[in-house]
Amino acid sequence: MATLIGWIVRAVVFGSVVMYGAMGEILTEKAGHLNLGTPGIMCTGGAFGFAAAYAYENAVDNPNFLVCILVAVGTAFLAGALAGLIYCFLTATLLVNQNVVGLTLTIFGVGVGKFFGTYVIPEGAVSTKAVFANKVFIAKIPGLSGLGIVGELLFSYGFMIYLAIVLAIVVHLFLSRTRVGLNLRAVGENPATADAAGINVTKYKYCAIMIGSGITGLGGVLYVLDYGNGTWATASGDAIEALAWLSVALVIFVRWNTLRAIWGSYLFGLCYWAYNYVPTLIGVNVSTELAQMLPYIVTIVILILGCTHMKQENQGPAYLGQSYFREDR
Repeated sequence: MATLIGWIVRAVVFGSVVMYGAMGEILTEKAGHLNLGTPGIMCTGGAFGFAAAYAYENAVDNPNFLVCILVAVGTAFLAGALAGLIYCFLTATLLVNQNVVGLTLTIFGVGVGKFFGTYVIPEGAVSTKAVFANKVFIAKIPGLSGLGIVGELLFSYGFMIYLAIVLAIVVHLFLSRTRVGLNLRAVGENPATADAAGINVTKYKYCAIMIGSGITGLGGVLYVLDYGNGTWATASGDAIEALAWLSVALVIFVRWNTLRAIWGSYLFGLCYWAYNYVPTLIGVNVSTELAQMLPYIVTIVILILGCTHMKQENQGPAYLGQSYFREDR
């Protein structure tokens, strides 16, 4: 039982990182933009969020719990939003190819994370740790986490795990129940029609992409300060990049629905960590290398099945990936 609980807990934390990236990408794609720069944005958010938390706790004698959260989360969001601004300026204003800009942003973001990390990691070391920030981000709910199995499964996580669930619900309600959300969806479906109806297409694109990128940046700081035990290492950028590609795949898997992203991300987490727990549960030795391929194999199979059996109402935005030039309408 302890092994099963450990597997679920690890999967939820892992899945929450993927969920942040997927939520950010869903907002971006609802505006009609395919952003393959998600890994770079997540890495940028993780690097700057960690650096801000690390600098804060080393600058004061008695760091404050709430201030640490605001510094780390706020910096990660702003760093992600700034990366999103760069992407949006190039694709929405200059009309540069979205795929090219996204892939370039991934390379740039991972590079920025590695470069920035050289100023945080002590010379001669391969990693450094934000001890206080790690304690803040993994702090459990007092009292409730000790309620036996229920407490371990539901209340043994840091605050950003619950924030991810709340954000997923809020984003879903925003896109489906508010006028602004419906306008945003109209921009992604047919920007010319939305423009003719008086909707400021450029403003909606910039806002959606920057806010979505900011949310993606939160996934990076969650990875470093919670999932990664508060440690930034020379290989952290590569690790975040590899994980963030699952966020892009998750968007298609959940049909651009953030509520589905909640259980979808946890499923990805269970598949990812299966190699470490399943052999113990079934009592059979499994090749670690083969088992680690499971989440990616499952992702490919799900995407193939999903794309071939996708209903019209579950399709992505009709104008996804296409540049909109107002004078063409």
